[in-house]
Amino acid sequence: MRTFPFGKGAILGALIVGLLVTAACAGPAGPAGPKGDAGPPGPAGKTPTTAELKALIAEALRGAPATVASIARGGRLYDHWTEEAKVAVPAGNQPLWATQTTNTRTGDDTWRCKECHGWDYKGVGGAYGSGSHKTGFVGVYDAGTSKSQEQLLGILSGSTNARHDFSKVLDGQSLTDLANFLSQSLINETPYIDYATKKPIGGNATKGKTLFDATCVACHGADGKTLNFGDAAAPEYLGTTATDNPWETINKIRFGQPGKSMPSGAVNGWSMQDVVDVLTYAQTLPTK
Repeated sequence: MRTFPFGKGAILGALIVGLLVTAACAGPAGPAGPKGDAGPPGPAGKTPTTAELKALIAEALRGAPATVASIARGGRLYDHWTEEAKVAVPAGNQPLWATQTTNTRTGDDTWRCKECHGWDYKGVGGAYGSGSHKTGFVGVYDAGTSKSQEQLLGILSGSTNARHDFSKVLDGQSLTDLANFLSQSLINETPYIDYATKKPIGGNATKGKTLFDATCVACHGADGKTLNFGDAAAPEYLGTTATDNPWETINKIRFGQPGKSMPSGAVNGWSMQDVVDVLTYAQTLPTK
């Protein structure tokens, strides 16, 4: 058998030296060769389903809390912007109020977005299409789901009607928050509420109670009567509002109470099923 005159360490050292010498003596790299032909195109990707798109949107929103916070604040501004922005109520009625005669409210109420366009965002085409809140004004749902952010900011600033100019009473951030709310969070509430009975559709009161106990009971109390939204003569509790105006309750569950520290379902990542479940449970609470 042939033997080597060096040990294993010597052989390994010689190999390393050889490699270093080879690398040091190597000349400059030659020019790159021609680019090869592209291969055949792959198959078309799968078109995402509506459910998948909704899930992606929800995931994106949960990953951007600042944006969700802006949307939630916009929902509270829509509810009662003088309370949320902590600004003085403008003198007199909103200028457009004089173009209707069916709603007899005056002052602060006339400036609230919800009073003209409804809690369900459908205006005369929705829950406020009749009764004392009827104004005949159109809703914001169509505009919110079809207009760009810039167009919505323009409408809020009076570009389409000078009497609808809120830039004189709200700052730029508030207008942006309102536009974010209108463009990114409006929903068609018909699949969630039976307009004839005012009952939630597909709600689970048991799951709603779990969410309520974890998030809402600290302020509203176990029976929903800790906070009285009315007065001693005509009390109005959570159960009262949920039963009488489920559309208002949904808006407040999703976005919170203007000017208060009420948690926002949107910020907490609640789905619409969560919201409907809480509404379903709230309607089981005492109304008096």
